[in-house]
Amino acid sequence: MVSPLYSCISTLNMENFHSSLFLLFLPLLPLLVSCSERQVYIVYFGEHSGEKTLQQIEENHHSYLLSVKETEEDAKSSLVYSYKRTINGFAALLTPLEASTLSKMEEVVSVFRSHPRKYEIHTTRSWEFAGVEEAIKKSANLKGEDIWLKSSYGKDVVVGLLDNGVWPESKSFNDKGMAPVPKSWKGICQTGDEFNSSNCNKKIIGARYYIKGYEAYYGPLNRSLDYLSPRDKDGHGTHTSSTAAGRRVDDISALGGFASGTASGGAPLARLAIYKVCWAVPGRGKEEGNTCFEEDMLAAIDDAVADGVDVLSISIGTSRPQPFSQDGIAIGALHAVKRNVVVACSAGNSGPAPSTLSNTAPWIITVAASSVDRIFSSPAVLGNGMKLPGQTVTPYKLRKKLYPLVYAGQVANPDVPKNLSGQCLPGTLSSKKAKGKIVMCLRGNGTRVGKGMEVKRAGGIGFILGNSLANGDELVADAHILPATAVNYRNGLKIMDYIRSSKSPTAYIVPGKTVLDIKPAPFMAAFSSRGPSALSPDILKPDITAPGLNILAAWSEASSPTKLEADKRVVKYNILSGTSMSCPHIGGASALLKAIHPRWSSAAIRSALITSAGLNNNQGSMITDASGNSADPFQFGGGHFRPAKAADPGLVYDASYTDYLLYLCSIGVKIDTTFTCPKHSVGPVNLNYPSLAVPNLRDSVTVVRTVTNVGGSKSTYFVSVKPPLGISVKIWPPILYFNRVGEKKSFTITVKVVVGGIAGTAEKQKYGFGWYTWSDGIHSVRSPMAVSVA
Repeated sequence: MVSPLYSCISTLNMENFHSSLFLLFLPLLPLLVSCSERQVYIVYFGEHSGEKTLQQIEENHHSYLLSVKETEEDAKSSLVYSYKRTINGFAALLTPLEASTLSKMEEVVSVFRSHPRKYEIHTTRSWEFAGVEEAIKKSANLKGEDIWLKSSYGKDVVVGLLDNGVWPESKSFNDKGMAPVPKSWKGICQTGDEFNSSNCNKKIIGARYYIKGYEAYYGPLNRSLDYLSPRDKDGHGTHTSSTAAGRRVDDISALGGFASGTASGGAPLARLAIYKVCWAVPGRGKEEGNTCFEEDMLAAIDDAVADGVDVLSISIGTSRPQPFSQDGIAIGALHAVKRNVVVACSAGNSGPAPSTLSNTAPWIITVAASSVDRIFSSPAVLGNGMKLPGQTVTPYKLRKKLYPLVYAGQVANPDVPKNLSGQCLPGTLSSKKAKGKIVMCLRGNGTRVGKGMEVKRAGGIGFILGNSLANGDELVADAHILPATAVNYRNGLKIMDYIRSSKSPTAYIVPGKTVLDIKPAPFMAAFSSRGPSALSPDILKPDITAPGLNILAAWSEASSPTKLEADKRVVKYNILSGTSMSCPHIGGASALLKAIHPRWSSAAIRSALITSAGLNNNQGSMITDASGNSADPFQFGGGHFRPAKAADPGLVYDASYTDYLLYLCSIGVKIDTTFTCPKHSVGPVNLNYPSLAVPNLRDSVTVVRTVTNVGGSKSTYFVSVKPPLGISVKIWPPILYFNRVGEKKSFTITVKVVVGGIAGTAEKQKYGFGWYTWSDGIHSVRSPMAVSVA
């Protein structure tokens, strides 16, 4: 499909245009303007009635297009997708006027325009750190407690990945010893560039790609940039897929032998279904990320649910918050959840600023990112004898001696603005000044690996990457193309002070090595987006955190470890960071819980994960941020995921599709036209969520929660409360008695401002945090609270 503007111009009668350019161009201007305004819009109707065939649904969509188009042919050619399996709607090339006309029709829920950069990808030891592998090591004392054995390693649960494809030849996707594909599976193995039906197997049981939205904007795919098939030319999709459900593979490591050991996904015997929706951006390097069009993602979710996936892992999000009725992921996820598909999404990489979260709909598990207990140590040794810790996964090493050390700003070209001179951006360094030196670069603008490439271009022999204040102690290890290390903010300042105070500063970069059992861990990654939710402050987000910093997983052999075009290295496994990496950890954990509890709802699985999560690091202290300060639920939600605990949570907070519609009614959003909102809806804070957020509390508020017993048949739970400072929290009744599994009990939570407490001194809308916990002596069902005072 060619771009809409190109298509329009090519249909004009342009013969002899050159002979009377000006006279002809004037009357064509309105047509050209009209053509250039044609963009892809998504027209959303909500739920299907269930009374029409697929053909009748598409014909109905066509009739809407025909009502705003001049001809039958124009209506047909403008249709990009007809969503007719689980989602009711279509994507089409429309002018703003046509889109506005459709939006006013009674049956239409919403009409919203597709944007090329609205969505983006949010870009091993981690499972052992989560406790999943721990019991394997103690097999003599298993007693049925290991979650992998309980779940049969996620056997036959289908995990769907929306990403940029897969490298099927990776050992992480071998199907040795796996049973035949479940008969319930309805998906396909779509062929294309370098991808045929043999690339699917009993592990990768389905693969599709979606590009109509991308090509409607950019024109036909440049096949040198990406494969027109489910094959991954980037690496991101292969990484997330293997993290969620890759097989156990022994004796692997990243380039240079880092992180050597056994790689495994969370659910090694789960099936994978690949839905490629993200593509290379023309004119931009792969290291800067792909783009994902929501009309393509909606088509993928529509198919995935109908194909029979049990879990969807989506490491994609918006660059800024979008209303639920205009957010393709939120809409698609709601339809998936109605059919009991668990949907996990990345929280975003826009931290540490507050209210930067993506994917905050309450029917989605929103996943933050934290560290594991492993580093890749590579200290920087200064000429004054100071040895400063750093991290790297570059395989390149310096001869053991001191080299001249400079700050990038000292060797920048004279035309580089002063505020950018220390950033090592492409083309900014002087080859004459940087040659043979170790260059100190600062984080900020540009990519980390791109800075290393610039130092190498300028003849530098190595480089040190200094964190910004916002990055704190979080060190992202990259496979740079020259000797390099990354240091935290404080040590970066020390290096800068040394350079300024020394006449001939020198340094040496110690080759990197893998170090395990690092303390404290986990800590929250500085890049991880934070709450409160800008769209739904009555829902505490994110929900949970999982490993997302320096994660090893499978990689595309059509990409390099840095993704830089000039980097010609090929690797089978690579280390990457982002909430893109933490999200599939929850996808894999959800698959394990689905295998153990196949009848649990997606809400029950989310509840089990949140209420069983851990608050402490491996030193027994509260989880901190990347700078060592105490973290809070707006960073980690319920805490760090503990899948083994989540398998037996005791109680769960369940919620249905109807509950989500009632929640939407309470915030004035209508997504399902078949549902009638009550005249007097309860407030959004009353959604039966496993956490509590109360923004702008003036005096007091009382909410209701309901728990379902999934533990012992006869059990008694007592409540304990740790309220936010200056806030009173009363729960009634304080004791819950259960006589059978599946029994439900409700309780009220009254949150009240304490006179003379925080309300009198706190800044307006400043949040305090606390927890309430139900315990029967075996299970601790803990829920986080966030309360701000008006």
